[in-house]
Amino acid sequence: MFQTTDPTLTFFVVLLIILLAPIVMSKLRIPHIIGMVLAGMAIGPHGLGVLVRDASFGTFGQVGLYYIMFLAGLEMDMESVKRSKRHFLVFGLLTCLLPLGLTYAVARLALDYGHATSFLLGCIMASNTLIAYPIIGRYGLQRHPSVALSVGSSMISLFLALVMLAALTARYTFVLPVPSLSGGLSAPASQVLFWLLFLVKLAAFLAGAVFFIPRLTRYFLRRYSDAVMQYVFVMSVMFLSAALTTAIGLEGIVGAFISGLILNRYIPKVSPLMNRIEFIGNALFIPYFLIGVGMLINVRTVLEGGSVVWVVLLIAFIGTFGKALAAYASSLLFRLPQRDGNMMFGLTSAHAAGAIAMVMVGMRLDIVNDDMLNGVVMMILVTCIISTMLTERSAQAIVLHEKSHLKSEKADADDEKILLCVKYPEIAPQLLHLALLMRNQQLNRGLVALNVVYDDEQALALRDQGLRLLERLQQQASASEVGMQTQVRLASNIANGIKHAFREFACSEVVMGMHVHTDVNPKFWGEFIQSLYNGLNRQIMLIRLVQPLNTVRRIQVAVPSRAHYEPGFRRWLERLCRIAEVLECLIEFHGRADSFKLIAEYIEASHKGVRVQYTPMAHWNELPSLAATIAKDHLFVVVTARKGTISYKNALERLPDELQQHFSGTNLMIVFPDQYGSPKEDRMSFTEAQHHEESSIYDTILKYIHKK
Repeated sequence: MFQTTDPTLTFFVVLLIILLAPIVMSKLRIPHIIGMVLAGMAIGPHGLGVLVRDASFGTFGQVGLYYIMFLAGLEMDMESVKRSKRHFLVFGLLTCLLPLGLTYAVARLALDYGHATSFLLGCIMASNTLIAYPIIGRYGLQRHPSVALSVGSSMISLFLALVMLAALTARYTFVLPVPSLSGGLSAPASQVLFWLLFLVKLAAFLAGAVFFIPRLTRYFLRRYSDAVMQYVFVMSVMFLSAALTTAIGLEGIVGAFISGLILNRYIPKVSPLMNRIEFIGNALFIPYFLIGVGMLINVRTVLEGGSVVWVVLLIAFIGTFGKALAAYASSLLFRLPQRDGNMMFGLTSAHAAGAIAMVMVGMRLDIVNDDMLNGVVMMILVTCIISTMLTERSAQAIVLHEKSHLKSEKADADDEKILLCVKYPEIAPQLLHLALLMRNQQLNRGLVALNVVYDDEQALALRDQGLRLLERLQQQASASEVGMQTQVRLASNIANGIKHAFREFACSEVVMGMHVHTDVNPKFWGEFIQSLYNGLNRQIMLIRLVQPLNTVRRIQVAVPSRAHYEPGFRRWLERLCRIAEVLECLIEFHGRADSFKLIAEYIEASHKGVRVQYTPMAHWNELPSLAATIAKDHLFVVVTARKGTISYKNALERLPDELQQHFSGTNLMIVFPDQYGSPKEDRMSFTEAQHHEESSIYDTILKYIHKK
């Protein structure tokens, strides 16, 4: 097998792994943090031997290790802890001590590990990583009591685990500065002196950090606004804290974590500085660390020995059982329903990079063997899967319970401002006509028309074409006495250009044409639409019209089950009712009875003049059968959903194929409703991949089997 020690090739291979791991892991529906470790196993000295674990993995890996703990401190919500101190403390202690005690006992009795190794394993299972937290944002449950408790308890359990790890590390690495001090002392007295000196150093460090870091930070950030200088200052604080904790006998990760806690209030989570800190860490240092960890794992030991399987089963089961016991006991103590207990268990059961960081400390102290390292890595994969699945189901259960009917929702003020994305002159007038039909006449707000062109050698010519197109659209809008703002935007990525313009103009929704130029890109969604609807949580309407809108005499709408629980339900229903009112056409809904009830209530209250009809559709698999009922003068509307939302179903992954096969010649509208949560590019997290594949490898295999 080819092996390289050249630094340039080594760095290239590492960057290739960082680039491809999210793509491959997204296909396999596996957290891509695991992909980095598995890639390190594959290309390391115990795998294919492509790379040697040289000094770069030690240096960059150490920085990545500090980065992980520093970000953990920065991302803590300190205000939520202050508001419910007692509940946080109780749940935090339970979710820390129960897994620690159970894991320690099992490691000692069943695995025959020593005291230090068992205690380290208990610390690993006592902490947890909120790897499933991005799911909460999609359902809008950030302020739900069970979520707040889970986040707060995670802070407490992680802090306690780090303190216990620090004590364990100090016990193995602490050396009295003056040997004569302990020469004439008994063993108990020497131990007392040991801990006194340790506590004095720790107290001095904490006092100095709490006193000096905030003052230095305020002084620097007030006087210097340069992005590079601010980033370098923050990194300097992190490394200084790590160096000082190392000097007093603690691990550097403790100092990095404490510096993150202190800087928490000075670096807002949505600030440019926070974005730069996360971007650099997530793009380079943390992946480098994880790949280096994978290179330490002996693949042959995993494949050949049964002891690793036994270790994984015991660690994963006992540690997860301890987390479950803490979650459900706390929910009973606080008189919370079972669905809240499920949420608390789901969020606090996962272990990720923090566990790897701790086990690496154990390896440095020489108290961790290969079986335990391999077992911890496999345990991370198992607990991440459990946490993700349980959190998803719990979030759905909570939303279903809290939004049993639409009347419970308080209608917000209408924020309507339609963004019209245009490119082709033959489609743009139809899109403008549709936007004019959908807009609220009473608000009398203008439209925004956007033309995004690639920033390449043809940019100037395309920009001129876009300006002429927008000028014609502006004239047409003026003829209807509707104001229109226009912009031609240069961008290296079309989806990002649309998203940035959407935020700059404070728009509420996007109306754009469907991808029809298959000679340029044969995919159903084209080059950028999938990236747009994954990265923008507001309503997107994709339109394909084969005849003028004013000739449409019926609108047929396919509504997925649970669509009425989505936050964007009112918006798309309101838009379709306005179109039906202006065109004076019948609107027919295909879906389930529970959706029909709420649709009927809304139309009766807001659009009594709309002619409406309801046709039951028991299952989404019946969608292709609707093709026979759609005439040329019908508009077929498909209300779909983004992955991870409450109305999403696996059958929606077949939607592009079904639309191409059965609805190729029809007037078509695809609606992606509003969703909770902030757009992904606003917040980066290494546990939540920025890349999502349109279909998984499992779908591809099933399609191949079906064809055969």
